[in-house]
Amino acid sequence: MEELVLRPTYGLPRQAARPRWQHIDLINRDGFGIGWFGADGHALSYRRTGPIEDDPDFPALAEQVHGTCVVGAVRGASPGMPIEEAATAPFTHGTALLSLNGHLNVRLTTPLHDPEYVPESTCDAAFLAQLLWQRLDQGRPLASAVPELVQDVLVLDPHACLNLLATDGETVVATTWGETLCYRSGPEGTLVASEPNDDAEDWITVPDRHLVVVDALGVTLRTLDAFDPAQLADPV
Repeated sequence: MEELVLRPTYGLPRQAARPRWQHIDLINRDGFGIGWFGADGHALSYRRTGPIEDDPDFPALAEQVHGTCVVGAVRGASPGMPIEEAATAPFTHGTALLSLNGHLNVRLTTPLHDPEYVPESTCDAAFLAQLLWQRLDQGRPLASAVPELVQDVLVLDPHACLNLLATDGETVVATTWGETLCYRSGPEGTLVASEPNDDAEDWITVPDRHLVVVDALGVTLRTLDAFDPAQLADPV
């Protein structure tokens, strides 16, 4: 975790304070969170309010925790949203993690919500997480549940910004809708990020309104406007 989050030239602490690509929030210092998976496959998280560099306990944790799939997030709270750990990504549910870079109108998208699911915070990202958990609990595969959720939200809230990243530890699914995204693949795996964490030239920029799926077969990139689950069979 230390190698992924703290060591890069433009790791999470620097991206939170001075993002180079981001369009909406120019400062993301209202909280941070790290998610990973335990030996039993269940998702774990460490979330705090405030800037990542102000947490005295995180460096020791980052040095000790190792994992084959790690999600890091920093938060710039939307106006009116609470500043609390429960509002900070990544959100967890069984074997799934979710992070949102964007916003949506909770009131407009309430028709999608099953009342049996209670968001852990009143913030829009926690609400969106519950919408995804509903679909996963119904048996929807992650690679189709995420883009279908994005499309359903946009029908009700056309002004939503929906850059999502979700993973079950084996598959990573990310979308671009209003914000930036890139990825880099190498011998040690694939890194998906809102912006590069260094100045290397091997980062691939993901265009807006696209779906990215990373699994053992490689990276699949498709347009999100005309999403078809059958397209996931042919990586590019």
